[in-house]
Amino acid sequence: MQQEKEKLWAGEVFAEFEKKMEKVAEKSKDKIPALAIDGVHDDRGDGTKEWRADDGLNWWTNGFWGGMLWMLYAETGKERYGEIARISERKLDACFENFLGLHHDVGFMWMPTAVADYRLTGNREARKRGLHAAALLAGRFNPAGGFIRAWNDIPGSGDDTRGWAIIDCMFNITLLYWASEETKDPRFRQIAMLHADTVRENFIRPDGSVKHIVEFDPETGAVRRDYGGQGYGEGSSWTRGQGWGLYGFALSFLHTGKAEYLETAEKIGDYFAANIPEDGLIPVDFCQPAEPLWYDDTAAAVAACGFLELSGMEAVPEDKRIFYWEAALKLLKALDEKHCDWTEKSDCFLTHCSGSYHGEQHNHTLVYADSFFLEAILKLKGTPFLLW
Repeated sequence: MQQEKEKLWAGEVFAEFEKKMEKVAEKSKDKIPALAIDGVHDDRGDGTKEWRADDGLNWWTNGFWGGMLWMLYAETGKERYGEIARISERKLDACFENFLGLHHDVGFMWMPTAVADYRLTGNREARKRGLHAAALLAGRFNPAGGFIRAWNDIPGSGDDTRGWAIIDCMFNITLLYWASEETKDPRFRQIAMLHADTVRENFIRPDGSVKHIVEFDPETGAVRRDYGGQGYGEGSSWTRGQGWGLYGFALSFLHTGKAEYLETAEKIGDYFAANIPEDGLIPVDFCQPAEPLWYDDTAAAVAACGFLELSGMEAVPEDKRIFYWEAALKLLKALDEKHCDWTEKSDCFLTHCSGSYHGEQHNHTLVYADSFFLEAILKLKGTPFLLW
């Protein structure tokens, strides 16, 4: 009875979200936004800007705008959302041609755009884009270490990233699961699972917290060290990374049925749930100092998606399913009531996001936070469409 009440609440939140997005979609239809500056969406897809590797059109979050639109299309049936989503999908074709700016985040870029398009409409060009991206991702696999290389060389950094793998890629590998399902070629799935196995063995600490970056020897595959990455520091607990691990392993279980992935998702989920503050608002890092108080609404939204996915799995005991449902609800209610801008003053929704703990900007908007918030609300509402 309580869950039905909360589903009705989710329907009300979705209605409010869609009411605002109807206007924002038209306003930003020719953009690929990453965040709002003074309330207005920026544009990472502006073709007039000089091309740079891993920026502009190649920016890793450029699939989330289209993903939001496809989720709205799936829920409402309004063709206009699909028409606008395809504008950014076509713009991303130039990334294939430039090639050098692409790395493991091709999953984030083409899963919510091209693959969502194909799943919902059967568009053959979208299918081709998805398979192209999957082939690029599979080509980043390091057989010696059993991992997918994260980033390309970073000019001027002095870092040797050839052996770097990061927790975020647990989402990108869903592109490989889809490619295997679509082509019946097991190689894509095998690479995804080998990567997931490596992450499970080397990224997850005994308490369920997650490392962000692990460096392997690119020649031998031996583990060299790990890095604090976008979290507070080495050994800390970057909350968005916890979300990537929680939801990512839940998705790997969903696509493969491998019990160890579900066990890992629950382990990370239990750690995350135990560290949710009383007010339900998630910091950038669970180990960060009390001041300054910086939040990451993205981490809350991603974790809510993971908790809801677990709450719907028959392989999870009933008491744990209820526990995960309640954890997701606490996160979503806190976002709705305290950190969501429902006005037309901003093109974005969630207001307290952070790219990284030591970054220059904090408590600002991010389009991918909005996307995961929408996804979580739709999961709570009972929508069956799976974006990943």
